[in-house]
Amino acid sequence: MASFVIEGGHKLCGDIHPQGAKNEVLQIICATLLTAEKVTVNNIPDILDVNNLIQLMRDMGVTVAKEGIDTYSFQAENVDLAYLESDEFLKKCSSLRGSVMLIGPMVARLGKAMISKPGGDKIGRRRLDTHFVGIQSLGADFRYNDERGVYEITADRLTGTYMLLDEASVTGTANIVMAAVLAKGTTTIYNAACEPYLQQLCKMLNRMGAKIKGIASNLLTIEGVEELHGTQHTVLPDMIEVGSFIGMAAMTRSEVTIKNVSYENLGIIPESFRRLGIKLEQRGDDIYVPAQENYQIESFIDGSIMTIADAPWPGLTPDLLSVLLVVATQAKGSVLIHQKMFESRLFFVDKLIDMGAQIILCDPHRAVVIGHNHGFKLRGGNMTSPDIRAGIALLIAAMSAEGISRIHNIEQIDRGYQNIEGRLNAIGARITRI
Repeated sequence: MASFVIEGGHKLCGDIHPQGAKNEVLQIICATLLTAEKVTVNNIPDILDVNNLIQLMRDMGVTVAKEGIDTYSFQAENVDLAYLESDEFLKKCSSLRGSVMLIGPMVARLGKAMISKPGGDKIGRRRLDTHFVGIQSLGADFRYNDERGVYEITADRLTGTYMLLDEASVTGTANIVMAAVLAKGTTTIYNAACEPYLQQLCKMLNRMGAKIKGIASNLLTIEGVEELHGTQHTVLPDMIEVGSFIGMAAMTRSEVTIKNVSYENLGIIPESFRRLGIKLEQRGDDIYVPAQENYQIESFIDGSIMTIADAPWPGLTPDLLSVLLVVATQAKGSVLIHQKMFESRLFFVDKLIDMGAQIILCDPHRAVVIGHNHGFKLRGGNMTSPDIRAGIALLIAAMSAEGISRIHNIEQIDRGYQNIEGRLNAIGARITRI
């Protein structure tokens, strides 16, 4: 098990480039199963979750070629159907949460899919009902095999229908969209997720020959087609990384420019950091964060305490709440962080409390942060990363802390952040991988 040793208290200075968006690329790679033709994808991040999915595609019989430093091509002309029923395939799926998005493409094009319960972050319940109910509504037959612990899904030909999703699940919507593009007739999905990841997926599918209307809204209309064709696609910069870098600059009182962020796709993220008092400027498609000695949390107009909560897009992504929480520990003022989606994602705050942060964990979903206003620094400590986003939040805390910190189980960070210590060390951080 690898660890980071972080020497805190060093300022950052310079330019940093965000990687390709992890949450988008997992959907895009799964979507390449929908055609026998070649699909080329640019700006793929070199991270654990993505590399594992690429290897899984190879094992399934997809021809995968690395065509550039961050460019891969996928051609699913001869998928090995026998391998899709093997214990090896099911075991690999169980360790990779993104594998659940293989169901829609496989059922739509190949007529069947088998999948074990997927793994991923330990951040509370992550229901699969939206995925299953949606694809079932299109006519797929779901059976749970108790003996093998796997879901077996079959369909001769999916048929379009109207559905109202019980939650605006990003991966659930993606799975249903990928199934519906090859279904017979028209599918209407209401309460669909509309994150930039989903918009990118729908735009790519349309370039492949799909007929999807309502992109960027929560009402998608999909007219099924007989087949899809090859295309090229470029993945957006990772908005979660952009937010993480803003937080690092603020906590370390550093001057940093985040390059090529696709600002128009960041939604409410910049404004959420401004609510904590952090100054940032849009410069073309870059974000400039000036060095700030102090930043003060805003209050609401009526004077009540600021609340920052996650919400379906265009609300604030839940993946950034851990970063916003740790940044608030050195602000002036107090804020209530309300994590609505996952009931275990705030449990990492006990590690911040050990470092000297003033945080009241009200319940599994809410924490009140009383900012230090840099009155005293966090103390370095020993900690373990429970999930990707808590891991990066702990790294930010350690970079601003006094003394040496150690973060164990950094494989969780590697799942979502490419060569993070190399990129941060290049602009002044002191992080060593052990």
